Amino acid sequence: MTDPSTISKGSDWGYAPAPESTDHIRLKSRYGLFIEGKFTPPASGKYFQTINPANEKVLAEVAEAGEKDVDRAVQAARKAYDKVWRKMSGRERGKYVYRIARIIQERARELAVVESMDGGKPIRESRDIDIPLSAAHFFYHAGWADKLAYAFPGRKVSPVGVAGQIIPWNFPLLMVAWKVAPALACGNTVVLKPAETTPLTALLFAEICQEAGLPDGVFNLVTGAGATGAALVKHPDLDKVAFTGSTEVGKAIQKSLAARGTKLTLELGGKAAHIIFEDATLDQAVEGIVNGIYFNQGHVCCAGSRLFVQESVEEEVIAKLKARMETLIVGDPLDKNTDIGAINSRAQCDRINDYLRIGVEEGAELFQTRCTVPGKGFWVRPSFFTKVAQSHRIVQEEIFGPVLAIQTFRTLNEALEKANNTPYGLSGGVWTDKGSKIFKVTRGIRAGVIWANTFNKFDPTSPFGGYKESGYGREGGRHGLKPYVELS
Repeated sequence: MTDPSTISKGSDWGYAPAPESTDHIRLKSRYGLFIEGKFTPPASGKYFQTINPANEKVLAEVAEAGEKDVDRAVQAARKAYDKVWRKMSGRERGKYVYRIARIIQERARELAVVESMDGGKPIRESRDIDIPLSAAHFFYHAGWADKLAYAFPGRKVSPVGVAGQIIPWNFPLLMVAWKVAPALACGNTVVLKPAETTPLTALLFAEICQEAGLPDGVFNLVTGAGATGAALVKHPDLDKVAFTGSTEVGKAIQKSLAARGTKLTLELGGKAAHIIFEDATLDQAVEGIVNGIYFNQGHVCCAGSRLFVQESVEEEVIAKLKARMETLIVGDPLDKNTDIGAINSRAQCDRINDYLRIGVEEGAELFQTRCTVPGKGFWVRPSFFTKVAQSHRIVQEEIFGPVLAIQTFRTLNEALEKANNTPYGLSGGVWTDKGSKIFKVTRGIRAGVIWANTFNKFDPTSPFGGYKESGYGREGGRHGLKPYVELS
């Protein structure tokens, strides 16, 4: 029998197609805004199209919210907060949050397929990671709803109020869960704006809130692009803003809220470092690198986009990495054989290709796999650069694509110095057989999350967030409750 690890897209033969069925998906041709428990058309009557990045086909038309719509949503959230949600006991709130989690589980297959259709990520990732983790966050926070006094012993705990939340396109439903679950569990109401390129699972989540019987106005959804997000941020009746996205936009939000008393949490960009020591299990480390940057198309702010390899094993690691990359299958996100799906949008695809060009112009050496990519849609082959310098833009700037920059080091201190030489501080990883090195590296890297001999592992009980230009505040765990409560 042929070893599957030897099969690549560039081979003379490969796996037979294994597409996930879409027969059970019933998307509407047009979606309105979700305000005060009902889907409603936008005041302007404007709609925009959301497309499948793998084939550029239109999936649905989605309402474009303007300032009037945002104001209606915030007023609905305020009304629900004052009259219903803040007065409800934690135990009763927890029942609603738990019910949402159960419905996400029940609709998991539908949600996974829509996530892959709208965002371009492989169905394996949507099915096995994104949707189960989304449900897990609601289950976890349902348990906290009536136990907040234990989360903050000796303090009086009360909700913040109305939360405006803006999420990115890389984990559409999971980011809904990260933001909405703690907000609701702590007694806040929400106005959420999803990314304009991936609004569909957020709209399905609004249906789930209806199905769960969530009181009208507790969760509201306004769809649109940057102007919609800006209108939400500047609304004077928000008590809390939570944003996940680019560092540039995060800085702009921080400036706009500087003179107000609005609470703010930011989860921004990253340029995570893998550090591989010569005593590491190299095959395991290479698989971790592939998992950290390629399986998710690099569309993760904590993606391990910088690799530091100890000099003595550089050639071996690069050889193993090239061999493993050649087995990766790039193609239809709904095919269960696919390792790497489509890039989320044309703009993002162009951005990645610009950085590939910049890297070559800077003098770095580019390696790309030999796989073929579909002629329609937005695609980038798995890539990495060698012979790079710390000053290169491909090392210092977030690319947000399947592109890795590789450097070497001789000593542990040199590895730490290079790993910390970045404006970001979101995550990192260390690969070694020695516990002492793990402790020294994890203490030495200035990043919010460090993985040891693994990468990109998440759990609702564990806080996530960064330092420096990667933002501030935490999501998940007991730490993630704090941004949504007032303590006295």
